[in-house]
Order: sequence, then C-alpha cells, then structure tokens
Amino acid sequence: MNSGKLYILQYRPGGEIIEMDPDGGNRSTLLGNLLDNVDGIVIDKRTKTLYWTNMGPASGPSEGDFFQADGSIECIGLNSANRRTLVGHGLTVTPKQIAADFGAGFLYWCDREGMRVMRSNLDGSNVTVLVRNGVFPVDSHDVMRHCVGIAVDPVNRHIYWTQKGPPDGGKGRIFRAGLEIPGDQQAENRTDIELLIDHLPEPIDLELDTKNNLLYWTDRGNLDGGNSLNRARIGPKQLENHEVLATGLQEGIGLAIDHANQRAFTTELGGEVRVASLETNAQFTTIAKLGILTGIAYVA
Repeated sequence: MNSGKLYILQYRPGGEIIEMDPDGGNRSTLLGNLLDNVDGIVIDKRTKTLYWTNMGPASGPSEGDFFQADGSIECIGLNSANRRTLVGHGLTVTPKQIAADFGAGFLYWCDREGMRVMRSNLDGSNVTVLVRNGVFPVDSHDVMRHCVGIAVDPVNRHIYWTQKGPPDGGKGRIFRAGLEIPGDQQAENRTDIELLIDHLPEPIDLELDTKNNLLYWTDRGNLDGGNSLNRARIGPKQLENHEVLATGLQEGIGLAIDHANQRAFTTELGGEVRVASLETNAQFTTIAKLGILTGIAYVA
C-alpha cells in the first residue's frame, strides 16, 4: 500500500513541489521558490515529466483575485532537471486543474478568470479554446462563469469540468462536452455541452475512473455535503447515484486516485494531505501537514 509516490503543490508559504511516499514518509522538495501561485498538477510517468499550472500574481484587492492574463504552465523532469515554460505570454489568465491525454499528446486545463476550457500540445504549442463562457475581462467577475476542475476521457471522447459558483454558494455544477468542437460551431456557442449535475456546494477538482464509468471530485464548500470527497456514476445524460464518500476537509482542493488500491488522496487549503478508501462512509486519515496546499498527483 505504500508503493508509489505523491507529488503535492504547496501554495503557501514557500511555493513548492513536494515529493513523498503515500504514508507521508521520505519527504523532499522537488522544486521550491515558486512565487506565481501554483494550482494544478499532472505527471507523465512514461517520460517522468511533471506539468503544473501557475495562476499568476494576485491582482485584485483580495488574495484570491487573478484578473490579469499572466498565468502559465510549466514542466520539469522528476529528476528536477529541464524546467521549461510551455504556455504563458498572455495566452491563459488563471489556469487551474490540469489534465492530459498523453497518448494523443495533449494537455487540458481550466482557465478560471478566463472562463475557458483549454488545450495545447505537450510542448505548449497550438493553444486552443474548447469552451468559452464569457468575454475576458468584462465578464471575469461573474463567478458563475468560472471553470476550475477538469478531467479528460480519451476513450469516450469527452472532457468534464466544474464551475464552482460563489464561495459556499450551493450553485456548483459539473459539465461535459466532446473533445472537439462540433463543425461550424465556436467555443462560445457549441451545442454539445451537457449539464450533468448542479446545486453542489462548491465542486473543485475532478478525477475519472473510465473502467468503472465513475467520476470523483472534491468539494470545498462549507455547506451540508461540502468539504468532501464525492463520487457519481456517469449516466447517458447526467451523473447518477451521487455519493458523499467522506467529509471533514478544510476547503478541499486537490484529488488523486490510486485505482489499484481503491483509495483517494486529497489536499486542502487547510494544509493537510489526507487519504480515504473509495467506499461509502469512508474516513479521512491525515498523512502530512504541509502549509496551504492545492494540487496533488499520484504515480504508481
């Protein structure tokens, strides 16, 4: 059960990528001094490359405001070598969770204040907007348009994403669309977008189990059913049999699933790395306390 590695993004105080065992042991810093507000993480274990998103410097009156097109996506080897910036230069505003189809050579991410779902090649080229919910920057303060968590299903050719709504608002939603924009349509008016579930407290990161047709997510809302690990079956037109598997997170953010051992790892703004089994009425166990945390990835 302690095989594999966890990779965790520490948002504060130092801004670090932390590597450790699934029980919290053998902890080390892969990369530090990350000052542009790290958020999402995904790893290609074949090439031993780690990709992460930077939201960019906070630009509003409060710490969580990011209304400038200064976000970026970077990568680095798991040996701490060959750090590169892949996407930046105004091409994305506030990149959040990042996912990948490594077989097809694509990165996918949600751009929160940019109100978009986006894709690029693994080298950062060919940046493409797949979904556009508003015009930047005039619509960026409408939090109902903000895209946050993302998962990609290359088998069934779908992308899934969360729109969390206002903090603790009970207006969170999860959507699905095809991997490609239908012909003669644009990112802002595509007709294949499906609302799968709504009235969630504040859904954040997503993970897919395509083998069993399940979707998992974290929720950071401080409402009934919030601050939790969730699961639902992917139905033809909606998410079915929604279960709150475990509660007690302190503003849950990151999510990584170890399918072989049927467990989920989570991170939270409250600073703890936790693990829970993928079963109803599960209990979280804290395996580390590391500061303010965002994304997490597990490599078997």
